[in-house]
Amino acid sequence: MVSRKVTIKNPTGLHLRPAGILCREAMNFKSLITFLYRGNTANAKSVLSVLGACIKSGDEIELVCDGEDEEEALKVLVALIEEGFGE
Repeated sequence: MVSRKVTIKNPTGLHLRPAGILCREAMNFKSLITFLYRGNTANAKSVLSVLGACIKSGDEIELVCDGEDEEEALKVLVALIEEGFGE
């Protein structure tokens, strides 16, 4: 299991478009991918779970990847978030 804290940089937070991008990218990996936010755990492969977390710009989440491709999954998802999902 690997994890890393990352700050959401895009100005509108994790609304539908970036949540969809995050989920689509997470589904490319076999690992279990979740994130922790304010004491709650959300499934990064579920758009409803990501949207339900109500994450805004400037919020910090901890991505957690557990499985055979965990290192690559964490690297790709952290880069995606740090780039602001292209916004």
